[in-house]
Amino acid sequence: MNARCNFCGNKNFSSKRVEYLYKHDEKFLLVNNVPCEECDFCGERYYDASILKQIETLFFDIHVHGRKAKRETNLPIEDFVQD
Repeated sequence: MNARCNFCGNKNFSSKRVEYLYKHDEKFLLVNNVPCEECDFCGERYYDASILKQIETLFFDIHVHGRKAKRETNLPIEDFVQD
C-alpha cells in the first residue's frame, strides 16, 4: 500500500470492495466485490497485484478456455461524437 496517493498526495485511504472492469482485445469482464484501497480525497483506487492476476486468470478462463461466467449481460457501446 502506498503511503501517499500518487495523484493527489493524500495520506488517507479506505478499504473497499468495488466493481472492476477488465478489457482485452475488445472483450470485457466485469468483476464484483474486488478488494482495493481507495484514496479518501480523490477516489483513486489501488489494487494488490495478486488480485489483478486473479482477475486476469478468470478473464482468460472465461474467454479462452470456455469457463461459464456466473452471470452475463448485454453492454451497449457507443462512440463519443462531439457536437
